[in-house]
Amino acid sequence: MDCSLFTRHLVEDILVLPSLGGCGLPEHELAEQAPAFLLECDSAVLGALETHLALYRIRRKVVVEPCPELRVWALLPDCPEEVCGAALLRERTDRTSVLTPDPRTARMGWRLLIRDEGLVPVPRGRLGDPRDYHRHRYQQGVPEGVRDLPPGVALPLESNLAFMNGVSFSKGCYIGQELTARTHHMGVIRKRLFPVQLLGPVPEDGIALGAPVLTESGQAAGKYRAGQGDVGLALLRAEKIKGPLHIRTSNSGQVALTVSVPDWWPTVAK
Repeated sequence: MDCSLFTRHLVEDILVLPSLGGCGLPEHELAEQAPAFLLECDSAVLGALETHLALYRIRRKVVVEPCPELRVWALLPDCPEEVCGAALLRERTDRTSVLTPDPRTARMGWRLLIRDEGLVPVPRGRLGDPRDYHRHRYQQGVPEGVRDLPPGVALPLESNLAFMNGVSFSKGCYIGQELTARTHHMGVIRKRLFPVQLLGPVPEDGIALGAPVLTESGQAAGKYRAGQGDVGLALLRAEKIKGPLHIRTSNSGQVALTVSVPDWWPTVAK
Protein backbone atom coordinates (compact mmCIF):
# COMPACT_ATOMS: atom_id res chain seq x y z
CA MET A 1 0.00 0.00 0.00
CA ASP A 2 1.42 3.38 -1.02
CA CYS A 3 0.54 6.52 0.92
CA SER A 4 0.46 9.58 -1.27
CA LEU A 5 0.64 11.89 1.73
CA PHE A 6 1.76 11.58 5.32
CA THR A 7 1.25 14.94 6.91
CA ARG A 8 1.20 16.53 10.34
CA HIS A 9 -2.27 17.91 10.96
CA LEU A 10 -1.64 21.10 12.89
CA VAL A 11 -5.07 22.61 13.51
CA GLU A 12 -6.43 20.00 15.89
CA ASP A 13 -6.21 19.23 19.58
CA ILE A 14 -7.29 16.25 21.65
CA LEU A 15 -9.55 15.99 24.66
CA VAL A 16 -9.76 12.84 26.73
CA LEU A 17 -12.95 12.16 28.68
CA PRO A 18 -12.41 9.46 31.35
CA SER A 19 -15.70 7.64 31.91
CA LEU A 20 -17.16 5.24 34.45
CA GLY A 21 -18.87 3.35 31.66
CA GLY A 22 -17.52 1.32 28.78
CA CYS A 23 -14.51 2.37 26.79
CA GLY A 24 -14.97 4.05 23.44
CA LEU A 25 -11.49 3.07 22.25
CA PRO A 26 -9.93 -0.12 20.93
CA GLU A 27 -7.40 -1.82 23.17
CA HIS A 28 -4.16 0.15 23.12
CA GLU A 29 -1.76 1.87 25.45
CA LEU A 30 -4.08 4.80 26.25
CA ALA A 31 -6.59 2.43 27.83
CA GLU A 32 -4.18 1.32 30.55
CA GLN A 33 -5.16 4.09 32.99
CA ALA A 34 -8.95 4.31 32.77
CA PRO A 35 -11.79 3.78 30.31
CA ALA A 36 -11.92 6.88 28.14
CA PHE A 37 -13.16 8.53 24.99
CA LEU A 38 -10.89 10.60 22.79
CA LEU A 39 -12.37 13.66 21.12
CA GLU A 40 -10.54 15.48 18.36
CA CYS A 41 -11.40 19.17 18.07
CA ASP A 42 -10.32 22.45 16.53
CA SER A 43 -7.65 23.86 18.87
CA ALA A 44 -9.04 27.39 18.34
CA VAL A 45 -12.07 26.49 20.47
CA LEU A 46 -10.49 24.02 22.87
CA GLY A 47 -11.22 26.13 25.96
CA ALA A 48 -14.80 26.84 24.93
CA LEU A 49 -15.41 23.15 24.26
CA GLU A 50 -14.04 22.14 27.65
CA THR A 51 -16.38 24.63 29.33
CA HIS A 52 -19.33 23.45 27.26
CA LEU A 53 -18.76 19.76 28.03
CA ALA A 54 -18.34 20.52 31.73
CA LEU A 55 -21.92 21.82 31.80
CA TYR A 56 -23.22 18.35 31.00
CA ARG A 57 -21.28 16.38 33.59
CA ILE A 58 -24.11 16.95 36.11
CA ARG A 59 -23.08 14.82 39.15
CA ARG A 60 -21.19 12.11 37.32
CA LYS A 61 -17.53 11.50 38.03
CA VAL A 62 -16.36 12.46 34.59
CA VAL A 63 -13.19 14.45 33.98
CA VAL A 64 -12.66 16.47 30.81
CA GLU A 65 -9.03 17.32 30.16
CA PRO A 66 -6.75 18.04 27.17
CA CYS A 67 -4.02 15.65 26.05
CA PRO A 68 -1.24 17.96 24.80
CA GLU A 69 1.18 15.04 24.58
CA LEU A 70 -0.75 13.50 21.69
CA ARG A 71 -0.02 14.45 18.09
CA VAL A 72 -2.61 14.10 15.33
CA TRP A 73 -1.62 13.09 11.81
CA ALA A 74 -3.65 12.56 8.67
CA LEU A 75 -2.66 9.64 6.49
CA LEU A 76 -3.94 9.78 2.91
CA PRO A 77 -3.72 6.77 0.57
CA ASP A 78 -3.24 6.79 -3.18
CA CYS A 79 -6.52 4.89 -3.47
CA PRO A 80 -9.42 5.46 -1.03
CA GLU A 81 -10.22 1.74 -1.18
CA GLU A 82 -6.94 1.00 0.61
CA VAL A 83 -8.35 1.78 4.06
CA CYS A 84 -7.97 -1.95 4.80
CA GLY A 85 -4.21 -1.34 4.67
CA ALA A 86 -4.43 0.05 8.21
CA ALA A 87 -3.69 -3.45 9.50
CA LEU A 88 -0.31 -3.35 7.77
CA LEU A 89 0.43 0.09 9.19
CA ARG A 90 -0.52 -1.05 12.69
CA GLU A 91 2.03 -3.83 12.47
CA ARG A 92 4.79 -1.65 11.09
CA THR A 93 4.24 1.48 13.22
CA ASP A 94 5.23 0.46 16.72
CA ARG A 95 4.78 3.93 18.26
CA THR A 96 1.13 4.25 17.26
CA SER A 97 -1.32 5.01 20.05
CA VAL A 98 -4.41 5.12 17.84
CA LEU A 99 -4.69 4.28 14.17
CA THR A 100 -8.20 4.23 12.74
CA PRO A 101 -9.97 4.95 9.44
CA ASP A 102 -11.22 8.52 9.29
CA PRO A 103 -14.92 8.11 10.24
CA ARG A 104 -16.06 10.83 7.82
CA THR A 105 -15.27 9.10 4.52
CA ALA A 106 -12.76 6.65 3.09
CA ARG A 107 -11.54 9.51 0.88
CA MET A 108 -9.86 10.97 4.00
CA GLY A 109 -7.76 7.88 4.78
CA TRP A 110 -6.79 7.44 8.45
CA ARG A 111 -6.27 9.40 11.65
CA LEU A 112 -3.02 8.58 13.43
CA LEU A 113 -2.33 9.59 17.04
CA ILE A 114 1.10 9.27 18.60
CA ARG A 115 2.70 10.48 21.82
CA ASP A 116 6.02 11.93 20.71
CA GLU A 117 7.24 14.66 18.36
CA GLY A 118 9.30 12.46 16.06
CA LEU A 119 8.33 11.22 12.63
CA VAL A 120 6.47 7.94 12.46
CA PRO A 121 7.93 5.46 9.95
CA VAL A 122 5.17 4.56 7.49
CA PRO A 123 5.90 1.99 4.78
CA ARG A 124 6.14 3.65 1.35
CA GLY A 125 4.85 6.92 2.82
CA ARG A 126 6.06 10.46 2.24
CA LEU A 127 5.80 13.54 4.40
CA GLY A 128 3.50 16.23 3.03
CA ASP A 129 2.54 19.78 3.87
CA PRO A 130 -0.63 20.60 5.86
CA ARG A 131 -1.77 22.74 2.93
CA ASP A 132 -1.87 19.58 0.81
CA TYR A 133 -4.13 17.97 3.40
CA HIS A 134 -6.55 20.91 3.42
CA ARG A 135 -6.57 21.12 -0.36
CA HIS A 136 -7.43 17.42 -0.53
CA ARG A 137 -10.34 17.68 1.92
CA TYR A 138 -11.76 20.76 0.18
CA GLN A 139 -11.70 18.84 -3.09
CA GLN A 140 -13.55 16.01 -1.35
CA GLY A 141 -16.11 18.40 0.15
CA VAL A 142 -15.13 17.70 3.77
CA PRO A 143 -15.59 20.67 6.15
CA GLU A 144 -13.48 20.83 9.30
CA GLY A 145 -13.05 23.24 12.20
CA VAL A 146 -14.78 26.49 13.07
CA ARG A 147 -13.60 28.25 9.91
CA ASP A 148 -15.60 25.86 7.73
CA LEU A 149 -18.34 25.24 10.31
CA PRO A 150 -18.84 28.50 12.23
CA PRO A 151 -20.73 27.94 15.51
CA GLY A 152 -24.27 29.27 15.46
CA VAL A 153 -24.24 29.51 11.66
CA ALA A 154 -23.57 26.07 10.19
CA LEU A 155 -26.51 23.64 10.32
CA PRO A 156 -25.67 19.91 10.55
CA LEU A 157 -27.64 18.70 7.54
CA GLU A 158 -26.68 21.61 5.30
CA SER A 159 -23.05 20.87 6.24
CA ASN A 160 -23.50 17.21 5.16
CA LEU A 161 -22.63 15.89 8.63
CA ALA A 162 -25.22 13.14 8.19
CA PHE A 163 -23.04 11.78 5.35
CA MET A 164 -19.98 11.74 7.63
CA ASN A 165 -21.29 9.86 10.67
CA GLY A 166 -21.77 13.20 12.41
CA VAL A 167 -25.51 13.03 13.20
CA SER A 168 -27.53 10.33 14.96
CA PHE A 169 -31.24 9.95 14.15
CA SER A 170 -31.79 7.25 16.77
CA LYS A 171 -30.14 8.75 19.87
CA GLY A 172 -31.24 11.81 21.83
CA CYS A 173 -31.61 14.18 23.23
CA TYR A 174 -29.33 16.94 21.93
CA ILE A 175 -29.75 20.62 21.23
CA GLY A 176 -31.39 21.08 17.83
CA GLN A 177 -32.45 17.44 17.57
CA GLU A 178 -36.10 18.18 16.79
CA LEU A 179 -35.34 20.50 13.88
CA THR A 180 -32.57 18.23 12.55
CA ALA A 181 -34.71 15.08 12.71
CA ARG A 182 -37.75 16.77 11.15
CA THR A 183 -35.69 18.16 8.27
CA HIS A 184 -34.06 14.78 7.69
CA HIS A 185 -37.31 12.81 7.61
CA MET A 186 -38.99 15.37 5.37
CA GLY A 187 -36.12 14.88 2.94
CA VAL A 188 -36.02 18.54 1.90
CA ILE A 189 -32.59 20.11 2.22
CA ARG A 190 -32.46 23.04 -0.16
CA LYS A 191 -28.91 24.18 0.58
CA ARG A 192 -25.72 22.20 1.06
CA LEU A 193 -21.98 22.74 1.36
CA PHE A 194 -20.52 21.87 -2.04
CA PRO A 195 -16.86 21.68 -3.08
CA VAL A 196 -16.07 24.45 -5.55
CA GLN A 197 -13.13 25.37 -7.74
CA LEU A 198 -12.36 28.95 -8.68
CA LEU A 199 -11.58 29.60 -12.33
CA GLY A 200 -9.18 32.31 -13.39
CA PRO A 201 -6.91 34.50 -11.25
CA VAL A 202 -7.75 34.58 -7.53
CA PRO A 203 -7.12 37.93 -5.75
CA GLU A 204 -3.98 38.04 -3.61
CA ASP A 205 -6.08 38.51 -0.47
CA GLY A 206 -8.25 35.54 -1.46
CA ILE A 207 -12.03 35.36 -1.44
CA ALA A 208 -13.79 36.92 1.55
CA LEU A 209 -15.51 34.41 3.79
CA GLY A 210 -19.25 34.69 3.28
CA ALA A 211 -18.93 36.38 -0.12
CA PRO A 212 -22.15 36.01 -2.15
CA VAL A 213 -22.15 33.45 -4.96
CA LEU A 214 -24.22 34.73 -7.87
CA THR A 215 -25.79 33.26 -10.99
CA GLU A 216 -25.08 34.61 -14.46
CA SER A 217 -28.06 36.96 -14.11
CA GLY A 218 -26.92 38.21 -10.70
CA GLN A 219 -29.34 36.21 -8.56
CA ALA A 220 -28.13 34.90 -5.22
CA ALA A 221 -27.14 31.22 -5.31
CA GLY A 222 -25.46 30.99 -1.91
CA LYS A 223 -22.32 32.03 -0.05
CA TYR A 224 -18.66 31.15 -0.18
CA ARG A 225 -17.83 29.52 3.15
CA ALA A 226 -14.05 28.93 3.19
CA GLY A 227 -11.20 27.65 1.10
CA GLN A 228 -7.56 27.62 0.15
CA GLY A 229 -6.21 28.91 -3.13
CA ASP A 230 -8.54 27.92 -5.95
CA VAL A 231 -10.53 25.29 -4.02
CA GLY A 232 -13.04 25.66 -1.23
CA LEU A 233 -16.56 25.11 0.03
CA ALA A 234 -19.70 27.11 -0.67
CA LEU A 235 -23.17 26.85 0.82
CA LEU A 236 -25.34 26.77 -2.29
CA ARG A 237 -28.94 26.17 -3.30
CA ALA A 238 -28.99 22.73 -4.90
CA GLU A 239 -31.06 23.87 -7.90
CA LYS A 240 -28.46 26.54 -8.78
CA ILE A 241 -25.26 24.50 -8.93
CA LYS A 242 -25.43 23.51 -12.61
CA GLY A 243 -25.58 27.01 -14.05
CA PRO A 244 -22.70 29.48 -14.49
CA LEU A 245 -21.75 30.96 -11.11
CA HIS A 246 -19.37 33.68 -10.01
CA ILE A 247 -18.17 35.70 -7.01
CA ARG A 248 -17.59 39.44 -7.11
CA THR A 249 -14.21 40.42 -5.70
CA SER A 250 -13.20 43.45 -3.64
CA ASN A 251 -11.59 45.12 -6.66
CA SER A 252 -14.88 45.13 -8.62
CA GLY A 253 -13.89 42.06 -10.61
CA GLN A 254 -15.43 38.62 -10.59
CA VAL A 255 -14.20 35.05 -10.38
CA ALA A 256 -16.12 32.21 -12.00
CA LEU A 257 -16.48 28.94 -10.13
CA THR A 258 -17.57 25.39 -10.82
CA VAL A 259 -19.38 23.11 -8.41
CA SER A 260 -18.88 19.37 -8.03
CA VAL A 261 -20.84 16.67 -6.20
CA PRO A 262 -18.54 14.26 -4.31
CA ASP A 263 -18.77 10.68 -5.57
CA TRP A 264 -18.80 9.34 -2.00
CA TRP A 265 -22.09 11.08 -1.15
CA PRO A 266 -25.19 8.85 -0.93
CA THR A 267 -27.04 8.60 -4.23
CA VAL A 268 -30.13 10.23 -2.72
CA ALA A 269 -28.23 13.50 -2.32
CA LYS A 270 -26.95 13.72 -5.89
